[in-house]
Amino acid sequence: MAWFKRTQKGIQTPTEEKKDTPKGLWYKTPTGKVIEADELAENLWVSPEDDYHVRIGSKEYFQILFDDNKYKELFEKIVSKDPLEFFDTKKYSDRLKEAREKTKLKDAVRVAVGKSKGEDLVVACMDFAFIGGSMGAVVGEKIARGIDYSIQNNIPFVMISKSGGARMMEAAFSLMQMAKTSAKLAQLAKAKIPYISLCTDPTTGGTTASYAMLGDINIAEPGALIGFAGPRIVKDTTGKELPEGFQTSEFLLEHGFLDFITHRKKLKNNINMYLDLILNRPVR
Repeated sequence: MAWFKRTQKGIQTPTEEKKDTPKGLWYKTPTGKVIEADELAENLWVSPEDDYHVRIGSKEYFQILFDDNKYKELFEKIVSKDPLEFFDTKKYSDRLKEAREKTKLKDAVRVAVGKSKGEDLVVACMDFAFIGGSMGAVVGEKIARGIDYSIQNNIPFVMISKSGGARMMEAAFSLMQMAKTSAKLAQLAKAKIPYISLCTDPTTGGTTASYAMLGDINIAEPGALIGFAGPRIVKDTTGKELPEGFQTSEFLLEHGFLDFITHRKKLKNNINMYLDLILNRPVR
């Protein structure tokens, strides 16, 4: 309402005192569906109208997978440094500080152990909110230590990927995490301990080129973006037109890169069903 009409109608509330609708009460999906935030959380952050899987972080995945949301976080005190004293538009050290303050996370992955369907499970889950879920030295180290914990305690390992790829501010330190985590997964396989990789939206870059695609079984959520390079780069490199939706989980399933796609509501049951089968446990 224009200021002169507000005055004529006797509305004198100063602009700075106006009350806006509190943020976070509603969520609008990319398809235009609107849902209350509380209802969305109760539905495991899946829009009931269009089945759109909203991006969530480690806190929410731990809540979904662990019984009664009870778990122990491992290696939570490890934090990234700035060995290269990297600087682009701002110092990398400042980016880390800002990311920690904004997200209340130490880095882009958390590792936890707890009970899922009554059985021990180690889960490493990435957080896209922390510098785009980028894979730096701490991400690789925590995943490696999580795998070591699984080997030492004979517990299945689940990796939930959500990443924009390698963290460029750490250069070669970041790229080495691909080899490091892959080597650790080879040790896990040698110990005959199951490894399940869940790709969520988005899973790209060095993450896809390493641990995200090395599972004994590779699964994904519906509609997830999964790929190495972006569509424009792939098109420019190959010089060919790309199939529609060629980097979606559905396309990858059709072409054999995934074992199956799981709805978030069935995620806990499907992971445990696979583990029951491979470990010859009674299916629950």
